[in-house]
Amino acid sequence: MERDRILAWLADQVPPARLRHILGVEQLAQDLAAHYQLNVVQAQKAGLMHDLAKYFPPSRLLAIAQQAGVEIDDICHTTPHLLHAEVSAMIARDEFGETDPEVLSAIRHHTLGQPEMSPLSCVLFIADALEPSRGNSEELVKLRHTMKEDLYGTVWKTSDYGLQYLLNKRCIIHPRTILTRNWAMQQSLKSHGVHPPESLRPSLHEKT
Repeated sequence: MERDRILAWLADQVPPARLRHILGVEQLAQDLAAHYQLNVVQAQKAGLMHDLAKYFPPSRLLAIAQQAGVEIDDICHTTPHLLHAEVSAMIARDEFGETDPEVLSAIRHHTLGQPEMSPLSCVLFIADALEPSRGNSEELVKLRHTMKEDLYGTVWKTSDYGLQYLLNKRCIIHPRTILTRNWAMQQSLKSHGVHPPESLRPSLHEKT
């Protein structure tokens, strides 16, 4: 069974706590996919393989990404860990023969997100942040209570939660994280018939 082979591979590559996280993501991704009437098998595969390269050393992440021709910006070059999602998609393809573009795209975007990402990618993005082993802070509990009410709204608010964490830790924030947050916010507001906040409407800042 392919899942057993992936789990055996992961057992040699990641510590037990990370494997628990991966299994939690796998399960939550399946649950959310079923709820939003998406392909559950795709969600399961994306969840299981999303962190294949999580513990690769920075030099290996950079080498694999460079060899594959991935455009590496200054932030990712300084913080190669951010490349683990991109490299995990490559390992899923090369090591385990995954060819489904939806699955590979979801793996690729589970950390930084991507404006216009697919519903499956949104599901994995949310599952990665909210699976049970992440803890039970007030914010996480609230997000889990609402994650089946608004897919894009949960991406937006999960992004806000992650951004606040990065700000508190004084970490460098990749611009794609902010672009993903703004896109998800606009999608959520649009789905509820709400106009975007005035700060997102450039014309309002133009002099008449």
